[in-house]
Amino acid sequence: MTTIDLNADLGEGFGRWTLGDDEALLDVVTSANVACGFHAGDPESLLRVVGQAHRRGVVVGAHVSYRDLAGFGRRYLDASPAELVGDVAYQVGALGGLARAAGTAVRYVKPHGALYTTIARDDDRGAAHADAVVEAVLRVDPALAVVGLAGSAFLRRASAAGLVTVPEAFADRAYTASGQLVPRREPGAVLHDPAEIRDRVLSLVETGRVASVDGHEVEVDARTVCVHGDSPDAVEVARAVRTGLEEAGVALRSFVTVPGASA
Repeated sequence: MTTIDLNADLGEGFGRWTLGDDEALLDVVTSANVACGFHAGDPESLLRVVGQAHRRGVVVGAHVSYRDLAGFGRRYLDASPAELVGDVAYQVGALGGLARAAGTAVRYVKPHGALYTTIARDDDRGAAHADAVVEAVLRVDPALAVVGLAGSAFLRRASAAGLVTVPEAFADRAYTASGQLVPRREPGAVLHDPAEIRDRVLSLVETGRVASVDGHEVEVDARTVCVHGDSPDAVEVARAVRTGLEEAGVALRSFVTVPGASA
């Protein structure tokens, strides 16, 4: 049977401001990318989210970011590699402490926002920041998996360093012909129709291809599919995607095997 992981970005509120319906999404997804305080999330809410994930059997990952709370982590920051190593290690460690307090653990690391797109590129700036993320994960816990854009330079560099890599596709984002994500500032970058997104994900899982914005077929070999938790229709989209996959005989299962969990 074909299997796929379904993940969402969670814990992205801050203090009195809420963003997304974490509880509803945790009933749908198999892995949760939980904010670590640098782009969103405060300790109380993050402890609650990782606890809810644990109770539902959802695997927890650290959603690390540039230190950009005001910009929601969607602005590039010209941090030095040493700064970024410290920032990523700090975030993984912070969420790891909250996860342990909730009776679970961080199992993987997924960069967020501008950090995610920067390290996906095969240029000098992307390489420097990709290597910093890889170094941080290796220094914190080399057993942690890393999630990144399928086919990206980041995954190649992480794999070469010995990390377990998990290629990712996006349910609700448009792709360019080169397999990159269409920048959010451009029209049509984010998809909203649950039926369209469901059919798109099912095609992706079954064929390994997705249509780009200019109509080309892009090869995307993914082990996990992301639904953005901050979109207003995120829960509806996630439910539609999960239902469509299950009706097609696709099993939803995390890419991480948690010790003691049933298969």
